[in-house]
Amino acid sequence: MSRPTRRALAALTILIAGALAAAAPAQAAGPVIPAMTNIRTGLNTGFDRIVLDLSSGPAPAVGYQLLDELTADPSGEIVWLTGQYFVNVTATPAAAHDVNGNLTYTGPQKFRTRNLRNVMAVAVTGDFEAHLSIGLGVRTRTAVHVFTLTAPNRVVIDVAS
Repeated sequence: MSRPTRRALAALTILIAGALAAAAPAQAAGPVIPAMTNIRTGLNTGFDRIVLDLSSGPAPAVGYQLLDELTADPSGEIVWLTGQYFVNVTATPAAAHDVNGNLTYTGPQKFRTRNLRNVMAVAVTGDFEAHLSIGLGVRTRTAVHVFTLTAPNRVVIDVAS
């Protein structure tokens, strides 16, 4: 093979290798998990509102259960919280830490809500495998409405008073 042909062949090989590398799928990034940054409470006409502020990402699926006692996720230990009854709220995917394990919610893990009518206390009861749990201690069993809002992401918990 002549020198110009070898050079052309080498250049073509480099060009094809570069094109194949560029066409290879990028390494998939892990899913974005919204991280809780704050918990806010507010008294409204007819209901108490708890808001979990979240970072960007997909809005989590939310749900709740009315319980006689709260347990920590994943340990299963009883969470002692002021209240006659309890509401366990879950958000998935969501966390109270970032991908490096640093806490994004640095507020209290439990606190009283003296400014509300029905909700007596709030606790972070779980932050495990993109599953965030929040417990509420309430005076009476009543209607609860849990939903998400976006831009910015929030989980809203309304408890009738």
